Amino acid sequence: MPSKDITTLIAQLRAVLELTHTEIQIAETRVAQARTEAVERELTQNAEHAAERALIIASTIRELGGFPNVVAPFIGRAAAAFKAITEQAQPFDEALLGDLALEHELHDRSRYIKALAVAAQNKNVEALADKLIDAHAATIDWLTTVLAEDALGGPAALRRSPMQAAAGIAVKAANLPVQLSTRGLDRVIDALRSTQSSAEELVDRGVRARDVASKAFTAGRDAALETAEKVTRDAGAEDAADALHSLRSSTGTVQADELPIADYDELNVSQAVAAIKDLEDPADLRTVIAYEEQHKNRQGVVSAAQVRVADIAREVVGV
Repeated sequence: MPSKDITTLIAQLRAVLELTHTEIQIAETRVAQARTEAVERELTQNAEHAAERALIIASTIRELGGFPNVVAPFIGRAAAAFKAITEQAQPFDEALLGDLALEHELHDRSRYIKALAVAAQNKNVEALADKLIDAHAATIDWLTTVLAEDALGGPAALRRSPMQAAAGIAVKAANLPVQLSTRGLDRVIDALRSTQSSAEELVDRGVRARDVASKAFTAGRDAALETAEKVTRDAGAEDAADALHSLRSSTGTVQADELPIADYDELNVSQAVAAIKDLEDPADLRTVIAYEEQHKNRQGVVSAAQVRVADIAREVVGV
């Protein structure tokens, strides 16, 4: 194997090693966002498997006569920490797209490493490259499914952080094509004023109608959201009312009779799981999960609903 080819192969392995350490730190960060215990275990295992891959990559670099970058783990942690901080100001989907971009780079570099190994007739490196390709392809599929779950209106396997939730609501509110008459807006503000003191801030600041959804959400009071939805719908702003209802559904603040499953509160775990399997709309599943988490929080029910959402998402994206 010519010296130039060795240098290229070692350089690519070192690049993948550095990115893998970033991947480890991100996986560990995502554990805290896992919606269910099953997802938490999966993310923990992903971090452990990535750590194992890092050790093998480092060993392979040494076998080729090179030296692993001893500061790679620190660089990886720093990169992941920076990403974790900056993504708090991003909507949830943008944070996951960043994760997906990292996995695509790892996948593409692994394929390049395989090509280099085949050209050099190095079976050991070729076998390593195959393992890396398979691992990153699986993670790409998983992240694509999580994004699809979120896009379809169902709850993703990962929870938004509070700041990510606020960022997402702000983006939706800013792009919401709401047009209310002055009289209609007054009715909304009056309703919010009567249900909670924080609504007075909305009046004092003279917010526009399109801000009502995000401001009502941050108030965190079930009565405010429910009343705001009612008066907004009465004012003829169906888009705004639908957005408020979506907020109520996603936070589990709907009433039991608003759930897509009749007599939900009377069902045991087995009955609830059976009913969940018949649901076809991810938004309905989102509502059930949010309500369940806010009330009985039965992990078997939440996991069953999450699996159903994932199945629908995989069908949509062809994973």
